[in-house]
Formats: sequence, structure tokens, C-alpha cells
Amino acid sequence: MIFFEPQGRDRRLMPHDPFKAMVIPRPVGWISTMSAAGEVNLAPYSYFNGFSTSPMIVGFSSEGAKDSQVFAMETREFVWSMATYDLRDQMNVTSAALPRGQSEFAFARLETAPSRLVKPPRVKASPAALECRVTQMVDLVDVDGCDTGRRLVLGRVVGLHVDERFLKDGRLDAAAMRPIARCGYDEYTVVERVFSMGRPAGGGDAFGDRAR
Repeated sequence: MIFFEPQGRDRRLMPHDPFKAMVIPRPVGWISTMSAAGEVNLAPYSYFNGFSTSPMIVGFSSEGAKDSQVFAMETREFVWSMATYDLRDQMNVTSAALPRGQSEFAFARLETAPSRLVKPPRVKASPAALECRVTQMVDLVDVDGCDTGRRLVLGRVVGLHVDERFLKDGRLDAAAMRPIARCGYDEYTVVERVFSMGRPAGGGDAFGDRAR
């Protein structure tokens, strides 16, 4: 077992940082936002997740002042659309660095769909989407309190979109939707098979959430 501190890895043995290949898989935060001037942005984030179910809170971390973070703070809204295997190429295209104001939707030839409660549109072809209103922006600091230039944008889910074709026995069929997740380097994975495990008695909060 090799041990090393973050800045002290042997770059001859590991020329690529293994950190992102260890914290896996990470849901893809395919985030659409709109600026105060009405410009629309769509970008994938590998640092995205859900943090609470009641209220529903999700968040994405921006490494630098990117349009998604800036627009979300201007209008206090964003939308998450599920990235699936069928949409993998379009998702990848939306990661391109375009000039501010140029729509990634148009660049990736993705059709938009209107949201109900917020202004940013969602990806029409995606089987699930979350409409969110920003609740906090957290400045991520180092152990010495210094600003890292990274921001975590948190938002409360105020509306959900679900393609009813993927409902099975009252549950969303994850394997049928085939969502993709980020692994390390340029690698992704796809959810095509799931398994179930009943929680032990008294272990309902073992994962920090409720069983249902």
C-alpha cells in the first residue's frame, strides 16, 4: 500500500492525480443556468450531488468563476438534467469552453424544454430534471483558512421532471434510464444493473438518510 500526501505523490509512478479515480462514481451535474441578461449556459460538473431530502438540496462545485456559477448567483436559479448514456456525446460537447453568451444547447444540438418554476431551461431529451433555487454559495477554504477559488453552489429543489416511461412499480428504473457517472481521468461509467440489500434492524440511518 502506497502512502503519500496530496502534493507529494511520485509523478513518475502516477503522472495523473489518482484522487478523482478514488472518489467514484460521481453523478454528472449537467447544469443549465441563465444570466441576468438572459444568456443561457449548459455545462457538466463532476462535483455534483444531493445533500438532503427534506428539504431537497443539491449542489455543484465550480473550480473557478465559470459561467454556471456566475449565472446561478446572478439569478439565484439553476436546473439539473440527468446525463444518460444516450446523451453522452452531447454532454461531452457541452464541456467545451465557449465564449460567454454562446449557447451550449445550440452548440451541442440539444433541444431545450421550458421549466415550470425557474427561468433556465432543461434538456428536453433527458429523462429527469430538477428545478432549483440557490440557497447558499459556500467558499471552499484550505486548512489554513485561505480561499481556494472554488465555490459550492447549493440549491433547493422546487420542481421535479420525470419521464413516466421509466416508472416501474412506483420507482424510477435507474437501469432503464442508464445514467452516466464520472470516474477518474477521462473515464465514465453507466448504470445498467442495480442490486438491492435490505438494511439491518435498527440501521435505518446507517447511510445518513432514511430507507425510503
